[in-house]
Amino acid sequence: MAFIHQQKDWTNFAWDKDEIIPLLSQARHLQGQLMGKMASIGFDLKQEAFWETLTQDVLKTSEIEGEFLQPEQVRSSIARHLGMDIAGLTPSDRHVDGVVQMTLDATREFSTPLTAERLFDWHAALFPTGRSGMYRIHVGEWRKDETGPMQVVSGAMGKERVHFEAPAAALLEAEMRQFLHWFNGEQPLDPVLKAGIAHFWFVTLHPFDDGNGRITRAITELQLAKAESNPQRFYSMSAQIRQQRNEYYTILEKSQRGTPDITAWLVWFLSCLVNALLSTETTLERVLAKARFWAKHATTVMNSRQVLVLNRLLGDFEGKLTSSKWAKIAKCSHDTALRDIQDLLQKGALVKDAAGGRSTAYLVNN
Repeated sequence: MAFIHQQKDWTNFAWDKDEIIPLLSQARHLQGQLMGKMASIGFDLKQEAFWETLTQDVLKTSEIEGEFLQPEQVRSSIARHLGMDIAGLTPSDRHVDGVVQMTLDATREFSTPLTAERLFDWHAALFPTGRSGMYRIHVGEWRKDETGPMQVVSGAMGKERVHFEAPAAALLEAEMRQFLHWFNGEQPLDPVLKAGIAHFWFVTLHPFDDGNGRITRAITELQLAKAESNPQRFYSMSAQIRQQRNEYYTILEKSQRGTPDITAWLVWFLSCLVNALLSTETTLERVLAKARFWAKHATTVMNSRQVLVLNRLLGDFEGKLTSSKWAKIAKCSHDTALRDIQDLLQKGALVKDAAGGRSTAYLVNN
């Protein structure tokens, strides 16, 4: 079967309302619940949850493409861009700042029209050196297909399998004009459903040499922010897509070789959105636990290293804390790390991990 974009009037998308409406209703209900819950927790906690969510979004949208950013650089870049007064921020490189700038522009400026120039700015932010890895690419402009059609290919040389082939570069100007006119226009369409259609439409056009997936997900977040009339994000579609990455690529490939009936894609997209909304309980509980801890230790005297490491532990720290990890995070000697830890054990901020092991590990006493 031909690719969907090779069919006449391929953007006249259709779907089965009976399959879509229950999932759409569930997603809308969960969005309302989440907005109500966030409205009740106060500005500082809301800002903390927003910071946590954005960090996950930036990290996971890059991981989907096989690129792993440094979490501390991402946190620091977001904090600086939000004007948050946080001690111990680490420097971030231009590439990290670019992903953060794109993500924040998409969500905070959701009411600003999406234009070709804005997309070019996002693309330039993602590739500040004009290169993708070792290769020079066209930055801030549509792809040219100078070396052949844009394809997603797997398999050994001579046994390649073409999973997808994007529309020819010569068609992109007209195709993108149509997409942007639709995206910025008003339709009798639920805005959450519009996010799912926009995601599929843009990623099928694949208008750039590289970065199409990340920009697609930024457009999705923009439309979801518009659906909620809220620039603050408290759930991450990118984090959920990362968990369901194999399913994501499978349903995209199947739908891009199908007809303009995109029911299967929209069912998958809305199910992913529901899962993303349900997962916010974990983020919110972590933020609330952090607030409880610092309220309890409001008068406990701590140095900057201790505050830094405790905030890491109260975030999305992976694994167990040991003295060697403390020394690495706090950039101090092993002896200094041990003194810091012993001090917090005496003050009741840390406890030893009862599980034991080859190295003594420590947990936040919360």
